[in-house]
Amino acid sequence: MNSQDVISIYETVAVISDQMLLAAKNADWDRLTELESQCSEHIASLREGEGPIKLTGETRDRKVKIIQKILADDRQIRDLTEPWMANLSKLIRSNQTERKLVQAYGSNQVA
Repeated sequence: MNSQDVISIYETVAVISDQMLLAAKNADWDRLTELESQCSEHIASLREGEGPIKLTGETRDRKVKIIQKILADDRQIRDLTEPWMANLSKLIRSNQTERKLVQAYGSNQVA
């Protein structure tokens, strides 16, 4: 993988992270999950192929800017998803508690 290949993959990840942010803003969790999967595939290809590539000053600066944008998007996505995940976790715990109570004391239905 050469430096242009690396930059191209980082740019693709940046585009996907922007789409992920939009999906999170719209609470489109299915789309967000699809995009996360795509992003993971590109990151895996970087891990496998990036290696010790010497980047010129301009290319290195471009890579840094792309990574900063990806990280900024990631922070915003986390800010949007963490409250939703906490609420979902609370709901799941509540349902589990309700199920345990029904198992322990039976249902409230009268025959």
